[in-house]
Amino acid sequence: MMKSLLFSAHPTPPLLPAPRLRRLLRLCAASSASASAPPRAGRRSPRTTLPRRPSPSSLYARPSLLEMERERAARRADVDAFLVSLGVDPGELAGLELPVTVEVMRERAEFLASLGLTRDDLAAYPLALGCSVRKNMVPVLDYLGKLGVRQDALPDLLRRYPQVLHASVVVDLAPVVKYLQGMDVRPNDVPRVLERYPELLGFKLEGTMSTSVAYLVGIGVGRRQIGGVITRFPEVLGMRVGKIIKPFVEHLEGIGLQRLAVARIIEKKPYVLGFGLEEKVKPNVEALLHFGVRKEALASIVMQYPDVLGVELMDKLVAQQSLFESSILVSRDDFGRVVERMPQAISLGRAAVLKHVNFLTACGFMLSQVSKMVVACPQLLALNMDIMRMNFDYFKNEMDRDLEELVEFPAFFTYGLESTVRPRHEMVSRKGFTCSLAWLLNCSDAKFDERMKYDTIGVEEMQSEDSSDMNTFVEEVESEESEGSDYDDSDDEFA
Repeated sequence: MMKSLLFSAHPTPPLLPAPRLRRLLRLCAASSASASAPPRAGRRSPRTTLPRRPSPSSLYARPSLLEMERERAARRADVDAFLVSLGVDPGELAGLELPVTVEVMRERAEFLASLGLTRDDLAAYPLALGCSVRKNMVPVLDYLGKLGVRQDALPDLLRRYPQVLHASVVVDLAPVVKYLQGMDVRPNDVPRVLERYPELLGFKLEGTMSTSVAYLVGIGVGRRQIGGVITRFPEVLGMRVGKIIKPFVEHLEGIGLQRLAVARIIEKKPYVLGFGLEEKVKPNVEALLHFGVRKEALASIVMQYPDVLGVELMDKLVAQQSLFESSILVSRDDFGRVVERMPQAISLGRAAVLKHVNFLTACGFMLSQVSKMVVACPQLLALNMDIMRMNFDYFKNEMDRDLEELVEFPAFFTYGLESTVRPRHEMVSRKGFTCSLAWLLNCSDAKFDERMKYDTIGVEEMQSEDSSDMNTFVEEVESEESEGSDYDDSDDEFA
């Protein structure tokens, strides 16, 4: 009884939770309290905090990227509209960084117009408008002006090679000029070379320029002649050796010219390299053969008159053959001999031919004799009329010879009266010699002086001179022609 009362007076205490469970209960209680408590004044939850907008007067205010892009697009639209007003397609400059304002673009357009470029020029090369006046154009133009490029030649230079406006004077232009001077192009000729072939300013020194010069020297063009070749025909520096120069040289070798002879032609007339091989040279060679020129004479024709490779030959040959046949009674076969002996005959004007024919007939020659004389010496049709008249008067009045001798040796008219004909005739007369005109004239001064030591003239020697090869005469005529004293230089001489 006592035991039960004791236990009922002091009941058993409840069990306490474990430590981890207690911590969890405290966290839950704290969370519930904070959720039910009202927020304090002036304090906001971090999740609801909004960014503060700066006031319009803030120093750090700037437009957004979208606004900047819109402004840039608007300015570019204005520039494009200005380009359209110039006739330039804005699409051509789509990937190019252009001035941000129309005013700057207008300044460029006006500057280019002051150089002589038209709207059509700008439309043809709109990239010129991408060049800065001060950074690109002025330095380039100033450099060209100091070299000696003429102001009136600038428009054509810029039309042909507008890329020069983008060039660097130090990196692109100066090395080309230095190369030209190193090739013995005289300083005064450098600007003329650039005016004639401005594309040269875009060439690399180690490229086509070097290989073309090396090939020309290799075939025999004199190293000291290279400067003159470049000055007269700078386009040679842009020609591919394998595609243009070498095939041209090899074709001339194929028709009988020696390689060194080709080199001499290039030295004197380098522009022949510009005659298209397939377009002009080969067709012209075929035309010569078609009109009676012998294949073995082709080399001599080209040596005498290299321009024959580049003219519109077929039409000229048709016209000249008809003229010679109708006015001088020269047959088709004989016309081929005329061209062989003087290929320049294909370019003689009708008036010049008739004037010389009329002179000869007025001297007493029959037309058949004139025909024979022209075939033997076509140079008669190109000689200076005053020279011919003085020679004929001396022959008729002083030399006491038959007119038939001039028919047999018409080259008499090509010799200078005071330099050759008169002094030789007087010496032969004092010696009492009787000789042909060919023996008298068709020899060098040294050979003639040697003959004057003879006591008599051998018949065999006289006959050999009379039947001498015309090549000797051709060489003498070419020499005299280069002096320009015995040939008619009137405007109507050549057509």
